[in-house]
Amino acid sequence: MEIISNLLYTIAVILILFWAIGFFAYSAGSIIHILLVIAVIAILFKLIQDRKT
Repeated sequence: MEIISNLLYTIAVILILFWAIGFFAYSAGSIIHILLVIAVIAILFKLIQDRKT
């Protein structure tokens, strides 16, 4: 289960980086904000899982 948790955290960090690059470099429309929401959900999911263990 730890591998999935680390993978979610890694994906969340990558999505946040893509969001930041897209937000500051060019206007890519709503897809950037969708990526940010997915990243935040993944981080919250990881935090909830860490508290249970």
